[in-house]
Amino acid sequence: MATFVLIHGSWHGGWCFDGVRALLEAAGHAVITPDLPGMGGDEAALAAVTLDGWAQFAADLCRDAPQRPVILAGHSRGGLVISQAAELAPDAIDALVYICAMMLPDGMSRAEFKTLELPNPAFNALITPVAGGNGTRITGADPGSVFAQLSPPDAVADAMARLVDEPHGPRSTPMQLTPERFGQVPRVYIECTDDRTIPLTSQRRMQQLVPGARVETLWADHSPFLSRPEALAAMLLALT
Repeated sequence: MATFVLIHGSWHGGWCFDGVRALLEAAGHAVITPDLPGMGGDEAALAAVTLDGWAQFAADLCRDAPQRPVILAGHSRGGLVISQAAELAPDAIDALVYICAMMLPDGMSRAEFKTLELPNPAFNALITPVAGGNGTRITGADPGSVFAQLSPPDAVADAMARLVDEPHGPRSTPMQLTPERFGQVPRVYIECTDDRTIPLTSQRRMQQLVPGARVETLWADHSPFLSRPEALAAMLLALT
């Protein structure tokens, strides 16, 4: 049996994987779905968050996993965290899974990649700086139409009500990755065809920038844990 460590994306928490977690646990696997430190904190807490700190946190969870293999998956911004964690602890991780996630090359930050993407005004309109610029908050009238337009409405309403402030620092931090460490961990990229947050064009651009991942395609929005939990769980279980 495997251990799955699932890292949430921006503004979310470990709760977003509840449905997928139940399916993986029913198959007999250990599942860890943490809230990343500093999420939803005050100005000081948000300012203190670093990408390296989050990567250390995720790497420690993998090192302490109850059983192997260890599959470290990240959703959306969580991709930054799992890449950097693999650089820190490649021997503790048997596979990386990017769920419509940021998979960037060495030296590139999320903010820099943003300049390479096509305009996404609907997504940009949702984001408001807070905490003296140390964080961002989702404030738009209908974030579900961007994050989870194919998902069950009740689940979307619950998820959008649980979003918290996101620290700004990690998105402006360049990746620090090497072929000898990060590059040795097998990778799978689960691309989501109807993603309005990180559109398919951006997902495929990242696949080109960081070649070598096996690609799986899922008909889903940016929240496949809500819109396609059974299919997402099946893709994860296929790695065991």
